[in-house]
Amino acid sequence: MSTGFGHSLKEFEQITVRPLTHRPPKQPVPASSEAKKVAAILASADIRVNGNRVWDIQVHDERFFARVLTEGSIGAGESYMDGWWDVEALDEFFTRVHRMDLQHQVTTPGVAWLALKGRLLNRQTRSRSRAVAAEHYDLGNDLYETMLDRRMQYTCAYWPGAKTLDEAQANKLNLICRKLGLQPGMRVLELGSGFGGLAHFMATEYGCEAVSYNISREQVAYARRWCAGLPVRFEEKDYREAAHEPERFDRVVSIGLCEHVGYKNYRGFMELVHDRLKPGGLFLLHTIGANVSSASTDAWIDKYIFPGGMLPSTAQLGDATEGLWVIEDWHNFGPDYDPTLMAWWDNFQRGWPALRERYGDRFYRMWKFYLMGSAGGFRARRMQLWQLVMSKGDVPSYTPVR
Repeated sequence: MSTGFGHSLKEFEQITVRPLTHRPPKQPVPASSEAKKVAAILASADIRVNGNRVWDIQVHDERFFARVLTEGSIGAGESYMDGWWDVEALDEFFTRVHRMDLQHQVTTPGVAWLALKGRLLNRQTRSRSRAVAAEHYDLGNDLYETMLDRRMQYTCAYWPGAKTLDEAQANKLNLICRKLGLQPGMRVLELGSGFGGLAHFMATEYGCEAVSYNISREQVAYARRWCAGLPVRFEEKDYREAAHEPERFDRVVSIGLCEHVGYKNYRGFMELVHDRLKPGGLFLLHTIGANVSSASTDAWIDKYIFPGGMLPSTAQLGDATEGLWVIEDWHNFGPDYDPTLMAWWDNFQRGWPALRERYGDRFYRMWKFYLMGSAGGFRARRMQLWQLVMSKGDVPSYTPVR
């Protein structure tokens, strides 16, 4: 299998899981107590400070050690953005960090406060939810056109049998449509439309009508242009506004929205979908999932990438569906997110010269930290990618699709 960049799967594995290289020794570890403490934490994940392997950290500014101990992931991420440290194979560094769960070995007041806010407040209200659209999804369509496949899919691809990123994302779209059993003439409610790729696919490949809700101004504008003339309607509104749709739908689908819904709203989200779905219909939920329940995400991710985001756990989704839905299928293909993220990174890096003047070098380091950190998390199996198919319990049976 090729990854879409002229590499076979075997070659891709050689790129992402890099062999030990023999290099001259780097600088010795600084002698401060902070440096020794950080070095000991990293050593538990087989990462050496100023070591000679591609996943070893090279520290350029000794203030890094105190900063990461006092500020946790915020300090680690911001000091990387500031150029205080580097790793040749940042994805492999993060794989080792995630495998040993190092990010939870440093507890800071900022981390504790974020977790407390997640428990006390609803950080995913209608007004707050617009922050992630403004700060992430509205960054610039030129960025996403450079990084993504031709169908502008900003969620995990499905790689079995695929030779390119385009094929893997088409696989994902077909997988969704097949799981939903789409037939010509069906009306589909889509909560979280992205750039309109799924709605376009359902209309052109399966003959369906779609109504899509999304709060990203840039994504909705892009989707409307792309789907002009198709039986697709895009609403630049919060998903909760779909409760006012006058008719029910044959199918409901939500791809990549649940990570922004928030655990305090999961039940309301499930009730809304239940109310909008016709008897005998199916609901497909596609979401990144966490191995353990929490009330917030990583502090650096919350500040720079997905404000107010959080990953649902099996327990949280189970509580939200209990007594309301029958889970017909629960499919995990989390390992497919690793090559998806690495493909995005390769596209981004190749297209960076055209983006550099607009976004700047600090953004480049921020985006690399985000993509490589995410790839490492999936490679270490700390994060999952789930597709759930649900019914109201009024279908005779359901045969899982792969």
